Amino acid sequence: MKRKVAGILGGMGPEATIDLMKRVLRATPAQDDRDHVHLLVDNNPQVPSRIQALLEKTGESPGPCLCDMARKLESWGADFLAMPCNTAHYYHKEIQEAVSIPVLNIISLSIEECLRRKPHLRHVGLLASTAVLNLNLYNEAFALHGVEVVVPAPPMQERVMAAIRQIKTGRYGGEIFAVLREATDSLLNAGAEIILVACTELSIVSEQLEASVPIMDAAQILAERIVREAKPVS
Repeated sequence: MKRKVAGILGGMGPEATIDLMKRVLRATPAQDDRDHVHLLVDNNPQVPSRIQALLEKTGESPGPCLCDMARKLESWGADFLAMPCNTAHYYHKEIQEAVSIPVLNIISLSIEECLRRKPHLRHVGLLASTAVLNLNLYNEAFALHGVEVVVPAPPMQERVMAAIRQIKTGRYGGEIFAVLREATDSLLNAGAEIILVACTELSIVSEQLEASVPIMDAAQILAERIVREAKPVS
């Protein structure tokens, strides 16, 4: 039985990549080392800034770098690819066209899982980077299923973005959780029936979040799909 090898385009940020690896480890039903998923990880923190390229319009496109990483992972033996960064999925089509192996899409997988969890979902609350919100990466795809995305008001979103930047430093404390609790409450007040954590930096602390509705995490959804995709094949 041959196991598929997963290639990870990482470094956006480095801790978020490590967090995904931990999630894959925990999601794998294993009795021994050999039962775990073979991961080829390019944890590259030098990927050009998605924020500078997409929001500030001052930086180079990360697309070529991501495509180069994808081609290298394929040449190293990856059977499929995954990328623990929601914002970078703006370049998903470009990356997929650069390789001949599948590139999992965290956005479509997350939407699919939200609808599986709540088939008649009408309002989903999004905790994400401002780039993800401004680029409508989730809004347009959810709209195809009749689901409206609700997001924090601009002042609250600025605080969420500050929290994301703080998490990237690796130095953060209780103030981060206070901000995210407020943001979550604002989404509940706006009618969210599910909270979707759609930033892999926020995924690092998402287990601390609480709400009266299901909280779903795009990183966890991606990790579970990696485990399923990597299962042994004849």
